[in-house]
Amino acid sequence: MLNKQLFIFIFITSLTIVHCFSQENGALNVNDTDFGNSNIYNPLSPSKAAFYSAILPGLGQAYNKKYWKIPIVYAALGTSIYFYSSNNTNYNRARTAFKLMKDGKPHEFDGVNGNILLSEEALITAQKGYKKDRDLSLLVTVALYALQVIEASTNAHLLQHNVDNNLSISPKLIKNSINQRPIVGAQINFNF
Repeated sequence: MLNKQLFIFIFITSLTIVHCFSQENGALNVNDTDFGNSNIYNPLSPSKAAFYSAILPGLGQAYNKKYWKIPIVYAALGTSIYFYSSNNTNYNRARTAFKLMKDGKPHEFDGVNGNILLSEEALITAQKGYKKDRDLSLLVTVALYALQVIEASTNAHLLQHNVDNNLSISPKLIKNSINQRPIVGAQINFNF
């Protein structure tokens, strides 16, 4: 317990003594900021990025000049579309075999001519499983499509924020005016 209190005391003391900056010392010129340049701020940029991304997946990321995200978008959408197609094909195979079994006709899973033998219950279970997986794959595909549209819009919005070099920590030692003892506390100031 004493070690913890000692650590906290040393930490707070070091913050009050040391004056830290995250950039070089010097005056900040007005030309260093992007606030005055009206070409930087475009309120329609997020909606354009979302529109482009909705028309063609990855186009919103290209509009934001984040070209490295395009292969990720297509890999995610392609994988989910592949699983949808595969599950749909297997569902249709099991459904066709079940219908042919009910009609008394030969089918893919009848056990004749080297085919595997599946019972009626196995075909019903396969249909249910493949249908559930197909529907889940469709849901994932739609969610990934919406996610890439939202990501393009959010990225375009965040690109317009000014992140300048005026980010600093400036701790102060505040003394009590009555007894001149330091006051322990923390304060966060945001300057706009």
